[in-house]
Amino acid sequence: MEVDSTDLRNHLKRGLNTLYIVHGDEMLLNLEAADSIRSAAKSNGFEDRTVLIAENRFDWSKLKEQSQSVSLFSSNKIIDLRIPSGKPGKLGSDALQSFAQRLPENTVTLITLPALDRSGRSSKWFSELGKVGISVEVKKVYREQLPRWITHRLKLQNQTLEQSALQLIAERVEGNLIAAHQEILKLGLLLPEGHLSEEDVRNAVVDVARFDPFDLGPAILNGDKTLLIRILRGLEKEGLAPPLVLWIIAEEAKILLRVKRALGEGLNMRSACADAGAWGLRQKLIPNIVHKLTHEMLRNAVIKASEIDKQIKGLQPGNSWASFLALGLSIIPSRT
Repeated sequence: MEVDSTDLRNHLKRGLNTLYIVHGDEMLLNLEAADSIRSAAKSNGFEDRTVLIAENRFDWSKLKEQSQSVSLFSSNKIIDLRIPSGKPGKLGSDALQSFAQRLPENTVTLITLPALDRSGRSSKWFSELGKVGISVEVKKVYREQLPRWITHRLKLQNQTLEQSALQLIAERVEGNLIAAHQEILKLGLLLPEGHLSEEDVRNAVVDVARFDPFDLGPAILNGDKTLLIRILRGLEKEGLAPPLVLWIIAEEAKILLRVKRALGEGLNMRSACADAGAWGLRQKLIPNIVHKLTHEMLRNAVIKASEIDKQIKGLQPGNSWASFLALGLSIIPSRT
């Protein structure tokens, strides 16, 4: 059974399951979900807790031993199993499947994992655990979801914001959810309950934004020049390797060019995107931009990318970060 992380607290109020699998890369939400489960278990009399960390050379027989052992101090216990890599290996896979087939009595088991790739989700061990336990996926909070997330968190401490102040916080904590959480708590400590002004927020919130280079693609396809500039400045400040930035931007130009050519050959938009290898978010955003770009614009962008590669390698003069911006802007059509 699957439970959305945002509904976990309500689920726990309705009753406690014997097995929970929490997975996802959003560290703050992953920790909060695990804490909620541990707290609910403790409130229901599961006082004794054993933590197992399945890293390299972990002895998986310990899981079986813990499932069979009885505490001298409490008849109810929590097995807190953490698999940092998300890949238990052959021995771990076998141990987890056996564990799922015979869950221990008087025990709540919490298994925490990072985000799982396709092979992890389709693995037999994960499938077997999901059949008998509650799977809680902690999903990443994307930029467009951040204002709503902040609003919800502020509501918990009886505070509200006007839109401009909300956007200010989102910009300053973007890509750093733990910092966002800390800044929201700080607002609760420094400022009174009720409606907060932008000036109050501006004085209280520190700029702790961190940027994911893979946000460059959506920024370009959304035609968001301001965001493109902010991300590039942030990545340059963080000292990210220029070749990765170039590859990401150049890839958008190449995919757009392939879609443009496929459309010119008579394919419909869906087939053109599929033919160009544009899936997921790209498939959704490309139709809004590709008709505003010409073959020549996209070809020139690809050529420009090869010139920037020479700049990075020191074979041609120029500032690669300034060139990244020019390249990105060249495939964002002017608004009409």
